[in-house]
Amino acid sequence: MPSTKSYAAQSATSPLAAWTIERRSPKPHDVQIDILYCGVCHSDLHFARNDWGMSMYPVVPGHEIVGKVTAVGAHVKKFKVGDIAGIGCLVDSCRECDNCKEGLEQYCAEGAVFSYNGMERDGSGVTYGGYSKNIVCHEDFVLHIDASQPLEAVAPLLCAGITTYSPLRHWKVGPGQKVGILGLGGLGHMAVKLAVSMGAEVTMLSHTASKAADAKRLGAHKFVLTTDEAQAKSVSNYFDFILDTVSAAHDYNFYLGMLRTSGTMVCVGVPPPAPPIAAFNLIFQRRSLAGSLIGGLPETQEMLDYCAKHQIVSDVEVIAMRDINEAYERMLKGDVRYRFVIDMATL
Repeated sequence: MPSTKSYAAQSATSPLAAWTIERRSPKPHDVQIDILYCGVCHSDLHFARNDWGMSMYPVVPGHEIVGKVTAVGAHVKKFKVGDIAGIGCLVDSCRECDNCKEGLEQYCAEGAVFSYNGMERDGSGVTYGGYSKNIVCHEDFVLHIDASQPLEAVAPLLCAGITTYSPLRHWKVGPGQKVGILGLGGLGHMAVKLAVSMGAEVTMLSHTASKAADAKRLGAHKFVLTTDEAQAKSVSNYFDFILDTVSAAHDYNFYLGMLRTSGTMVCVGVPPPAPPIAAFNLIFQRRSLAGSLIGGLPETQEMLDYCAKHQIVSDVEVIAMRDINEAYERMLKGDVRYRFVIDMATL
């Protein structure tokens, strides 16, 4: 099996450092990609530090992968050498359950195989992600990338983009709707851009006054400082839809009160345990509280094509691989506008 350079966490307390991994040689339906850019997701930090208690070390993070196809298996039909391609959060699923057949591989009944810290379905070991020189994946889980776009800014679409696009599409956000975006970070800034492009009236909800200018620059029509009682009251019973991107502790009840009758709040962040949900907040206005996890392969390709058509990419800061540990510390402080992306030529 060919070896390749990577960066890995060897334990929950060790910094990421250079490590050599093995990649399989391409099978008949496999695509091999030399990685050009890999986005840095907050989930990468959680897995590197075992914040969720499920890390399998060594961990090679990275699931926002864009690169160039360098080899294809004998039966590959969707890609050719030289193509620009991407890999997101998924690299396999059972393909047979109802969800998989509907293009909802992220909800595979047997458990989707994630790009890193997942178990290969053939029992060959743990998956390693995009903090590496190359990756090999079945063509069904590889995505077409428009090479005319800035590839470093496309990479985060493979997680931050699809995580926000999927619920906006599923709940049919569009013209005439009032949409609140809670939290202006890697996910929130993509949610603003996408919801605006879909024709909704978009309000950024944030407890940080200094983010107002950036929210407007990204396209938000309004900004509400949630720590200001008068501003928060002005959007009581106001929104048709709220997309909650926040992973820090916050009170869902406060934001549920901003929904109109039959409104929906969808959570895509993973905060620590929240205060109990007050049933009256839901019952008396027929409000809904829901969740959403990335998207399946068809929807992810749809999102990439949509973003290419509408010239939507992420706001990124490109870093060298050697700076990843510093980037993690900055991420914890919210010191990134709005996504770190690793230039893999620096590995």
